[in-house]
Amino acid sequence: MALLVQLRWMAVIGQLITIWATVEILGVRLPLAHLVAVPVLLALVNLATWIMGREREGYSHLELLAALMLDVGSLAWQLWFSGGTTNPFAFLFLLQIVIGAILLPPGWSWIVAALSVTAFAGLTFDHRPLDLPHPFSSDPMQLYLLGSLLCFLLIAALLVFFVIRIDRNRRQSDAALAALRQQAAEEHHIVRMGLLASGAAHELGTPLATISVLLGDWRQHPVLTQNPELASEAEEMATELQRCKTIVTGILQSAGEARGEKPEVTTLRTFVQAIAHEWYARSGGTVLLDDRIGEQNPDIVSDPALRQVIGNVIDNALEVSPHFAMLSASIEGDDAVIAVRDRGPGFAPDMLEAFGRPYSSTKGRAGGGLGLFLVVNVLRKLGGKVEVGNPADGGALVRMSLPLTSLAYRRSFAA
Repeated sequence: MALLVQLRWMAVIGQLITIWATVEILGVRLPLAHLVAVPVLLALVNLATWIMGREREGYSHLELLAALMLDVGSLAWQLWFSGGTTNPFAFLFLLQIVIGAILLPPGWSWIVAALSVTAFAGLTFDHRPLDLPHPFSSDPMQLYLLGSLLCFLLIAALLVFFVIRIDRNRRQSDAALAALRQQAAEEHHIVRMGLLASGAAHELGTPLATISVLLGDWRQHPVLTQNPELASEAEEMATELQRCKTIVTGILQSAGEARGEKPEVTTLRTFVQAIAHEWYARSGGTVLLDDRIGEQNPDIVSDPALRQVIGNVIDNALEVSPHFAMLSASIEGDDAVIAVRDRGPGFAPDMLEAFGRPYSSTKGRAGGGLGLFLVVNVLRKLGGKVEVGNPADGGALVRMSLPLTSLAYRRSFAA
């Protein structure tokens, strides 16, 4: 429809110029009121289409057919008052047929062709002859040949313009379709991974519970209570076991929707501080927090899936930069921006190009790259995006942007 509107604007300008040149330069006497009314009507239709179509995502074949029928009818009206098929611009009906054949399905395009042929046939036998001045009245063929040349040049230019635009639209549609297919394949991959993870979590629940009971009995054994070193190791084992149980619980809670049945409402600053505190303790003080949230500190839902993907990014940063990782948080417009920076070697060029694809990793081990793959897809599900790069002063930067509305408590749970 946008392309038809563009062509119609070109027709409006071209018709007004042609009418002016025919009257003022060639001296042909035309019924100006009837002819000028058509470009005025087409301009109004274009304005109405623009106003009503700003919020629309597309148009039906019936609407496109109606638009083409309007163009065919307008051309027939003007030709009836300007010589019918003796006017060389009657061949512009061919352009309407070509446009209909390209934009519409075969059955619908035949309607445009039939309407154009009917109009052309009717104008052959019924039209108002041109009132030609001297010398064209004595030799009308001269004017007809000149008009034919101009019509040929016009049709050639419009066809090239139209076909180029249609081809560009087709290539853009093919690219968008390829992106959707890639996204569907990735989401199918995530579903398979989710099923595998939830199944593994269920299977791990029983042995972890058994180990927890046995470890609780061991910690009461006299041999451990009388040996401080063994007791300390048992405490550390109990801490790591509890961590494993927490991870398994998180997997089970996130197996369906990203938010659990009992969501935890918090603020953005508290959410980020909790992640930073956890990783500060786990890394021995390596992970630092740069809080740039400011006075605006909106309420959000603590999303376990989001916590997990941020943890994946921090974990990847610590692998290449074990002595420094910076977690920063800020609000930019309507987005919450969470970034992780390290002092490692940065992303390789091929890694930047393939970022977010499954099994795209520089770690050189089987199954690598799934962490960043999950980061990209979880952020995309929440309406956000992930950007990566290598800052000028070294290291790597992963920047995660999320609309605040996707994390807001009111939007998701006010009912």
